[in-house]
Order: sequence, then C-alpha cells, then structure tokens
Amino acid sequence: MDTPPVEIRLRRGSRLLAVEFEDGSRFELPFEYLRVHSPSAEVRGHGSGQEVLQTGKENVQITRVEPIGHYAVRLHFDDGHDTGLYTWKYLYELGRDQERNWQAYLDRLAAAGHSR
Repeated sequence: MDTPPVEIRLRRGSRLLAVEFEDGSRFELPFEYLRVHSPSAEVRGHGSGQEVLQTGKENVQITRVEPIGHYAVRLHFDDGHDTGLYTWKYLYELGRDQERNWQAYLDRLAAAGHSR
C-alpha cells in the first residue's frame, strides 16, 4: 500500500494512532508498538542482526505527527525519539501484521529477561 492514508488521527488519551487507507483498512496502532517498531537505524540497526531491543516504552507519547513529502510521516515521541520515517507502506504493514509483530516483540523481551 503505497498510497497515502485517507486519515491519520492522533488519539493521545488512548495512546493510539488511527490510520485508515483507501482500501477500507483501518488500524489503531498503540504508541508503544510504533515506538518499539520504529524504522530508524537506532532501533533497526544498520543490517540484519543489529536490531536494538527497546524497553521501558509502555507510557511513551507521540507529541507530533510531521508529514514528510507525499510518502511518509515522522513521529515525534516524548522520549526524544524522532528519527524514523514511517512510510505509507510501512504503516500499512505494521497494521496488517500487528498481532504477529507484537507477539514477536513480547517474546524478545522475555528472552532478554525484560517485561513490560
């Protein structure tokens, strides 16, 4: 899905980013989920196997959603993180694969001896 969402709504109270696409897909993405799956090098590293496990992000807030051209948004988090560009395709994939991605994150946390 490379076309822009028809709506992006920041819901600070419930800590959700609601995203709706032209095909009718609608996703409610928790701020914590977006933060720990940031597409930034800080989180993903610079290659396979270099990912950095993000911990302690349960209460993170998004303070601003900044449009980047016609292809992405930059999310500004209250922990100072703002380097990831969330393309329309990546936001769609995060929504589509949310359950699987979240479980994989929880499994990684547990394997590293962390909890949320």
